[in-house]
Amino acid sequence: MQPHVQKWGNSLGIRIPLSLAQKIGLREGTPVDLQVDEHAIIIRRKHYSLEQMLARVKPENIHSEIDTGPQVGREIW
Repeated sequence: MQPHVQKWGNSLGIRIPLSLAQKIGLREGTPVDLQVDEHAIIIRRKHYSLEQMLARVKPENIHSEIDTGPQVGREIW
């Protein structure tokens, strides 16, 4: 497959072949960083540490308990 730059709304887009995406674990919705280096565009998956993720937890974005319904089978509550 020979990818080509195509117009996508007011932006430009390139389709990433599935075989390449799978090699680095890209899926729809995966956050990425874009960098420019000379005549290259570098796409990297974003990696978050536990500390980075926990730093974003605030009292206003913590959800309450979720009721999963009554017991089923031999569950112990």
